[in-house]
Amino acid sequence: MNVIQNLEALTVSDLRKDALAIAEAGYAAIDIDAVIQRKIHVENAQLHIGEKIYPLTDRRVFFIGIGKCALQAGRAIETLLGDALTAGIVLDISTTGQNKSSKIEVLVGTHPLPSETNAEASKRILEFLSGRSEGDLVIMLISGGGSALLSLPVAPMTFSDERMLFETLTSRGAPIQELNIVRKHISHARGGALAVAAYPAEVVSLVVSDVPGDDIGTIASGPTALDSSTVADAEAILKRYVVPASTEVAFLETSKDEKYFKRVTNTLFLSNQDALSKMEEEAVRRGYTTTIVDTHFSGEARDVGHAINEKLRDAPPKTALLYGGESTVTLGASMGKGGRNQEMALAALKGIQSGELILPFASDGRDNTEHAGAIADEITRMHIGEKDLLVEEYLDKHSSYDFFEMTGDALVTGPLESNVSDLVIALKA
Repeated sequence: MNVIQNLEALTVSDLRKDALAIAEAGYAAIDIDAVIQRKIHVENAQLHIGEKIYPLTDRRVFFIGIGKCALQAGRAIETLLGDALTAGIVLDISTTGQNKSSKIEVLVGTHPLPSETNAEASKRILEFLSGRSEGDLVIMLISGGGSALLSLPVAPMTFSDERMLFETLTSRGAPIQELNIVRKHISHARGGALAVAAYPAEVVSLVVSDVPGDDIGTIASGPTALDSSTVADAEAILKRYVVPASTEVAFLETSKDEKYFKRVTNTLFLSNQDALSKMEEEAVRRGYTTTIVDTHFSGEARDVGHAINEKLRDAPPKTALLYGGESTVTLGASMGKGGRNQEMALAALKGIQSGELILPFASDGRDNTEHAGAIADEITRMHIGEKDLLVEEYLDKHSSYDFFEMTGDALVTGPLESNVSDLVIALKA
């Protein structure tokens, strides 16, 4: 079954057929059910995660899932562990496929903006983790969306204040690393807080990276990682982006006591490298000389698009260039509807040449809209002429969604569970 819902409508050239097949390979590689089956198994009452082995006999085993693939991962873990699982909680943004007879309690929060619902769910998770004993094993899966979900503001700050702060920093182009430094210091549930709550139990944290560079302390604001940042760092970020003094912010320092983290194993469980490796295999299979150029690109979306344009222009025929990372869109006075992948594709259209294609897309299927991304190629340029559209006009308005809705060149997948940052395919015929 194809992940891309409008695959047939988009497949109107051989180059598009190749690009979409490569994208499908990337999506298949990060399906969390398949990843758990591939990377975890139980043998002789022992849990094997990579090279690590965790005895299951005569101990209580708990599961905590946070993020967009928490519920799906919880179902897979419960199937894997069977009677060895004592209980669990997942905090997701969806209840799709919930098993009513499960040992796992399901909490549903909001994303990308925090809410009172998220705060109550975060409290419930901290309560669930408290009182665990030294003999217990707590398996956690931390994935994209975790920062917004683990919102538990420091009084007198409220979730509404956090929303305003997040929107201000995002609109001014703050990268995810800086956003999450601030987030760690305004919530009781981030910045190592889940590890502290689970102490003295043994904790294995399976981290699904949606952050360029795969820094465990940044992903979902590092709820199981010893935090090296400070309140002073967070305050400096607010100053750098000129956050108004009227914005209500209440900081707290994250725990620096190493005792809480000595029995915590943070494992990079899934990243864009998993997707890019399978995409590379598919591109090679289709006859392309393939390079994974970057796994952690960053910067303004339109600048990244232009840079990929230039590299593709200088490449020989039958070249595939693959990228992973996360760009930003700095909004001015005009704030149209769109996302960073669609804006990148829109910017790339200006320099695209015959026989070239650039496809940026969100690994979780949502590029700040119901579009996952968009295709920039000569067919898109033909559609522009038919609709009499001006690329610069839509770039200036940051209205990439409206643009690709009209041209019909947007990628549509529906919401997906796994998020390993954004991915880009650049092909030359």
